[in-house]
Amino acid sequence: MNFDDYKKAVEKLNLYAHHYYVLDNPLTTDEVYDKLYHEVLEYEELNLNKILKNSPTQRVGDIVSEGFIKAPHLTRMWSLEDIFDMQELQKWLIKTYKLDENISFYCEPKYDGASLNLIYENGELVQGITRGDGTMGELITQNVRTIRSIPLTIAHKEKIEIRGEVVIFKEDFETINVERLKKGKAIFANPRNGAAGSLRQLDPSTTASRKLVFLPYGVGENSLPQKLLSEKMEYIYELGFKKPPQRATCKGFEEIEAIYEVMKKERDSYSMMLDGMVIKVNEIAVQIDMGYTVKVPRFAVAYKFPAVEKITTLKEIVLQVGRSGAVTPVAIVEPIDIDGVIVERATLHNFDEIDRKDIRIHDKVIILRSGDVIPKIIQVLVHERDGSQIPYIRPTLCPVCASELLDEGVLLKCQNLACEARVVNSIIYFASKPCLNIDGLGNKIVEVLFHSKLVKSVVDLFDLTLEKLLLLDGFKEKKSQNILNALEQAKGCEYWRFINSLGIEHIGEVASKTLSVNFGSAFIDATKEQIIACDGIGEEMAESILEFVRVNKHTILKLQNILNPKEPLKKVEAKENPFKTKTVVLTGTMSVSRGEIKEILETFGAKVSGSVSKKTDFLIYGEDAGSKYDKAMELGVNCITETEMKEMLL
Repeated sequence: MNFDDYKKAVEKLNLYAHHYYVLDNPLTTDEVYDKLYHEVLEYEELNLNKILKNSPTQRVGDIVSEGFIKAPHLTRMWSLEDIFDMQELQKWLIKTYKLDENISFYCEPKYDGASLNLIYENGELVQGITRGDGTMGELITQNVRTIRSIPLTIAHKEKIEIRGEVVIFKEDFETINVERLKKGKAIFANPRNGAAGSLRQLDPSTTASRKLVFLPYGVGENSLPQKLLSEKMEYIYELGFKKPPQRATCKGFEEIEAIYEVMKKERDSYSMMLDGMVIKVNEIAVQIDMGYTVKVPRFAVAYKFPAVEKITTLKEIVLQVGRSGAVTPVAIVEPIDIDGVIVERATLHNFDEIDRKDIRIHDKVIILRSGDVIPKIIQVLVHERDGSQIPYIRPTLCPVCASELLDEGVLLKCQNLACEARVVNSIIYFASKPCLNIDGLGNKIVEVLFHSKLVKSVVDLFDLTLEKLLLLDGFKEKKSQNILNALEQAKGCEYWRFINSLGIEHIGEVASKTLSVNFGSAFIDATKEQIIACDGIGEEMAESILEFVRVNKHTILKLQNILNPKEPLKKVEAKENPFKTKTVVLTGTMSVSRGEIKEILETFGAKVSGSVSKKTDFLIYGEDAGSKYDKAMELGVNCITETEMKEMLL
């Protein structure tokens, strides 16, 4: 890198920082920023007399934006040095041990959110300040007071700064984006940007609606007597703050590397996004002795996880037709390695989202991959366009059968019931475990049966014979007989499984059980008003049921005669009790499984729902109650513990 390259890199980093910290609209991934930042840092270390004053390496912290009153931190909020592999960890440990050999380390998650500093005096929350530039931030106390995981009062009476990260749990993030899509608003790129943008809303009610969660990671000014950081943090949790999903006190490289591998492996199972693990010297006195460089503490480091966001190029958009006829756009991208997995396809959500984001063929895009979730395009890098990009034109014909598509705005649907894609996918779904669980009818077998013209619909499955199957290549007698036996065993199934197997759009296992309990086989004659009256079923779901029955009533009756599914038993009227006819939601860890508690409540006449709404009468919670508890409190739902529930049933 020469000086001109260095100058351009600094300008680019400052542009990235402005969009990231001020506009909450990142132009690139953390990985790209970190790589360029380290290239700039390497140049500056070799050219100390050429360091530009506006270089991001000369800045401690983020940028303080306009719109809020500024407020100082009592003590500086420092950035952390990043390391990316075990070799860099070993180098950091060697450097740290030179300062003091008799030390242990406290390891905790590095949350991917927005940093926040809380100041308490006389046990009361008096200020909430964003990280800002590390010494000065934005005073957002009114917004902070809406976050339910932040206690407004604590038992500790002396002045204290409690620092942490504000996040949106992954489940809530998806819900927020679905709601934003419905309202025609742009979706958040990731939970981190959602949290940062929500925290700094000028209207506190908007912040309150976003289900933010505060997770403490340290203290600033304090007079706590504990000599170990791990002990201080235990005290903070005892004051009423949320604990991290994983933490450990370690001795040396092997133990640190072991807990890092655990966090890296399990991070997708955590409620919040993590981008690494923070390692800190555990002994407070040693931390003080080690002190700080100009930019970072010497006693702490951030051990980053492999990137789950990468930049690639969109090559084309292909279409998939589902069992309900819904046509889904899928992005084909230049193959890219994300955390050890080669990604070549990504979801595009729907056609409205393509229009809203102005996604074009040959665009540079950011792809997010998290665990087993299908990779998705979260952002288009518009500033990278070079004129070769081609706008995407919404299709008008089904890619499989060439029938005209029904355009419902967000959704395009093939209405042709004979469409090959609809038939094959509907049979695969019909035979799947959540439905009739017909063993042996996997994807390939179904495709063979369809293309051989033995099966043209779900009903045709039950016309199969041993003689017909033995005519097919690869179908031996035992294999063929097993399929026939599995089809026979599907008869007499529970009625909710029969409803679920039909593949009605928007109707899954829970809704199928609701329809089964309320109507049984009479669901095909239920009116819209009767269906909407069922708990958990809305207008869109009711319309979907009515449309499906209107088009397929003859097939439903034919399948019903073949399968003879068991009508649900009429429930014995429960004796009067506080939960009879009430809607109950369960959350958190109980003394027994939630399934057992659900069965108990249902015998007492309660309706147990999976989600909290205005119709919820009780929320019964155990340990580590999450977003359902927060929503219930927000809606004024009666929240009780498992013990209180049992007392009410005595």
